[in-house]
Amino acid sequence: MSAEKIWDIHGGIHPAERKELSNGTPIEHPPLPARLTLPLSQHIGSPARPCVAVGDRVLKGQKIADATSVISAPLHAPTSGTVSFIGPQPFPHPSGMLAPAIVIDSDGRDEWIELTPRPDYREMEPEELVALIREGGLNGLGGAGFPTAVKLATQSRHHIDTLIINGTECEPYITADDRLMRERAAAVVSGIEVFVHLLTPERIYIGLEDNKPEAAQALRDAIGDRPYSVRVFPTKYPSGGEKQLIQILTGVEVPSGKLPADVGVLCQNVGTCAAVHDAVVLGKPLISRITTLTGEALERPMNVEALFGTPVSELLAYAGLRPERIDRLIMGGPMMGFTLPALEVPLIKTANCLLAPTAEELPAPPPAMPCIRCGACEDVCPARLLPQQLHFFALGKDFEQIKAHNLFDCIECGACAYVCPSTIPLVQYYRVAKAEIREMEQKAVKADYSKQRFEQRQERLRRAEELKEAERKARAERAARAKAAQADVSPAAAASEAKVTQDDGLKRLKIEASMAQVALKKAEKQLAAHETPELEAQVAELRNAAAAAQQALEAAAPAAAPSVKPAVEDSAKKAKIEAAMLRAQIRKLEKAEAPDATELEALRTQLATLEAGAAASQAPTSAVDSEAAKKAKIEAAMLRAQIRKAEKIDNPDPEQVAELTQWRAQLSALEQARPATPDAPAKPALSDALKAAKIELATRRAELKKAEKAGAEEAELAPLREALAMAEQALHAAEAESGKPVPERVRVEKQPVDERRRALKTEVAFARADLRKLERDETASEAQLDEARRRLAEAERQLQAYQTDNAG
Repeated sequence: MSAEKIWDIHGGIHPAERKELSNGTPIEHPPLPARLTLPLSQHIGSPARPCVAVGDRVLKGQKIADATSVISAPLHAPTSGTVSFIGPQPFPHPSGMLAPAIVIDSDGRDEWIELTPRPDYREMEPEELVALIREGGLNGLGGAGFPTAVKLATQSRHHIDTLIINGTECEPYITADDRLMRERAAAVVSGIEVFVHLLTPERIYIGLEDNKPEAAQALRDAIGDRPYSVRVFPTKYPSGGEKQLIQILTGVEVPSGKLPADVGVLCQNVGTCAAVHDAVVLGKPLISRITTLTGEALERPMNVEALFGTPVSELLAYAGLRPERIDRLIMGGPMMGFTLPALEVPLIKTANCLLAPTAEELPAPPPAMPCIRCGACEDVCPARLLPQQLHFFALGKDFEQIKAHNLFDCIECGACAYVCPSTIPLVQYYRVAKAEIREMEQKAVKADYSKQRFEQRQERLRRAEELKEAERKARAERAARAKAAQADVSPAAAASEAKVTQDDGLKRLKIEASMAQVALKKAEKQLAAHETPELEAQVAELRNAAAAAQQALEAAAPAAAPSVKPAVEDSAKKAKIEAAMLRAQIRKLEKAEAPDATELEALRTQLATLEAGAAASQAPTSAVDSEAAKKAKIEAAMLRAQIRKAEKIDNPDPEQVAELTQWRAQLSALEQARPATPDAPAKPALSDALKAAKIELATRRAELKKAEKAGAEEAELAPLREALAMAEQALHAAEAESGKPVPERVRVEKQPVDERRRALKTEVAFARADLRKLERDETASEAQLDEARRRLAEAERQLQAYQTDNAG
């Protein structure tokens, strides 16, 4: 069988193997650690999720973390003990970063869960058998750590005609697979049988390099009459690469960007085969692996079967580490491994070797020099790439060229850096470039997804708009048909519609004229404050626009004369609404504990003005005169409000005094120029007298209150009180002349404001508002809610106690 044809691969190197350090002694079992640290991410894909809690007691082989996605694997307890911590712990990575992990304190019993062996696995459905392997926590033990169940699932999409078992172990120093095949060849063959049952391949090849004759013979003895072919080929690094091994054993090259399954081939490591045998036939999950402990800094290099989570420092101590001799610690081999920043990290599923070399054994490379374009890296590249070109593209971050030169076909074997005379760390450049490209592609995918969602939303909005437009057109058509039918039945409808259109036009002209006046006044104020030629031109332009708008309004007003009455009715309706709102404000102020008398009197005065205006608008005058009188009253009311506001200023400056004088003169002119209504009955005149008396009384009362607040002397207050008394008498006289019943007046002593009560009520309100806000906040913690409830209860208690103490 070994005489079958063997192909060669492009490139490759022959570094010193140094396997004799550790392959001469049997596999050993180090002592049970007191504490195991199990990272949740020990494989390619999503990390596992803990299914135990701190304080739980677990048994050996019990599942402690579930797989979280398709490309994920569960985690099991390597021994019995207690879960003491779940959280960030040291992780075997060049960065020295922490990673989520489960920490188990061993109880020393090493007590197993009840196992469920399945030696009858051939009677199981393929899906059920794959699920059993997945639940066993298996992933590839050759180095990459891809979940085994995911690889097996490819047979549902591809026909696998060739199964290759990788026993090459081509990297220097590593002998874990060699000792496994020598000592447990039967378990390896049993695992191969499980794969054959699942995949039903036509050809089964077991590939080994010729530096493992004992392992090859042990496998042949275990295979017996089975149709499995043990293929031995010359030693060359990196023959153990998946695509390289396929080419060596079958002559088939996997195309760039494709997987072995695309050419009908599936590869599995010999360690994975033994783990499948344990998981299926014996019912044991993956909780340990064979690891090579080697390097000249160790007194006894060896291979050990170590539990996952075992501290690396304990394994090295078991192998006789001489701390004074170790230069650095490498997880993996010297070609593809990485330097660990500390010895406190745990052993994980992909750790096939711990290399502790001395400085003389593996000296540090000299500083990198510029590339001399010798082409040696291209000669040894097993993937037929151009490493020097990839290096230059990586330096320039020319990612398009990097991808065009098939960077992702690089297996990061390190052969190019090994032969580089300039000692350029080429693999490190490739790793960084790959990471950056993956990040860019992920961002592009997210951007495309966002763009797709945006376009879908725009399409939904467009369809909704089209639907609305169709509905609008349908409504317009129905309205047109109804209008045509009404025109046939009632000719007066057209006249009514024309009237409505005319009223709308008049309203639009009024709005335009009003806006023009507002803009003109604003510009005039700016011109008064800052006189510039630009502002003068702007004011002149606005003045012309306002005049034009007023002329258009006056020209349209005669044509719209029939619609004056509805406008007057609308004004009366608005006045009633405003009066109702004022009454509500007055009632609200009257119910307050300490109402502002000045504001209350101002509201009452404003209400009286509105009522007087409403009464005047109901007088049987002409529409034009009524509109003019209404405008005059509105302007007068606005002037009075400005005058009252100006009178409240304590120390007015000369400009404010001048404005106040000007407003008083304008108010006097308006009152004198108010349109006369000779035909109106006497009742509105009496109402005006009553209104004037009320306004006068409110004014005198406000003046007295203002003086009292300012702390005026009695000599100043006496005339104000006398004026207030005279205003009250004038109001009584006006009420008597108007024929209205005299209101019953009840004097109420005003209670002082209780500042303490107000402060307590305010605190209760704030505490209640904060509690409601927290109750609506989904991110609020229970502690925050409890604190808010305690605050509200304390505020309510203090208010209740104060009210009880001051009830008398």
